Amino acid sequence: MRSAFVVTGYLGSGKTTLLLNAARKHLSGKRVAVVVNEVGQTGLDGRILSKAYGEVLELPEGCVCCKLTRAFEEGVSRIVREYDPEVLLVETSGDAVPFPVVFSLKTLGFAVEAVICVVDAKNFLRYKDDETAVYQLAGSNAVVVNKVDLVSKEELERVKEEVRRIKKEHRLVNLFAPDGKEKPYALYEAVRGEVPPELFAGAGRTLELPEELPHLHEQCREARLLKLPAVVKEEELLKLFEQFEREGVIRAKGVARVEGFPYPTFVHYVFGDYDYLNPAEGFEGEPFLVVIK
Repeated sequence: MRSAFVVTGYLGSGKTTLLLNAARKHLSGKRVAVVVNEVGQTGLDGRILSKAYGEVLELPEGCVCCKLTRAFEEGVSRIVREYDPEVLLVETSGDAVPFPVVFSLKTLGFAVEAVICVVDAKNFLRYKDDETAVYQLAGSNAVVVNKVDLVSKEELERVKEEVRRIKKEHRLVNLFAPDGKEKPYALYEAVRGEVPPELFAGAGRTLELPEELPHLHEQCREARLLKLPAVVKEEELLKLFEQFEREGVIRAKGVARVEGFPYPTFVHYVFGDYDYLNPAEGFEGEPFLVVIK
């Protein structure tokens, strides 16, 4: 039976980085396909991931869990027919909850070995009460606390305590077992999405799910596409980040051509933190940012 892993987590938590690391370090010897749930028309994550995987299916506009169930199942079926993957990785958007994805995968005959929730250690306490974030945690049987290098030991312990509290309050059960008994979950710490191989090894792990919770359609956020100048000055880019912080922007990502830089760069903005130094190799399109508020 084919294996599947669902990677969920709030906006900017590091899901794509975790998948890239998994491809390079833990799944390099397998036929792997990826389903990317993009927000907006840009296909940024799909272009990034296609450098590491053999097949990437992008599902744009909206989240898999409420708008694209049919497209998701049809796309996965096509990948199975044409590519015959051994492992399927599904990255949901930051506004998606994992339950409908898991049920669809099981319907399609996949063994869902883990639902991995990526937690942003630096910003988790700012979004921990968001209902979608709570459901993402509740629906996971593996939690990766990412970006632990950006917080103190005391801050990290507080984040882990909150994760444990949420997991305890939203009882984790195995819906596919007759007894419905509560099951344990795995908790990992990570820097830039680096996780131990056991997380993707399967090792006979049985999927555990919480009692079904409704998806909050009103929680789905709309993204806007911001076209950047052909070449932007570095100080102008920094002013834009300051503007995002004043406007309460949660997440922005895209590609820019910064004046004086020899190559286009990926731009990432999360809750006031930003990075624009990593090269976007092979990018030839118009510079842009997808902005999520």
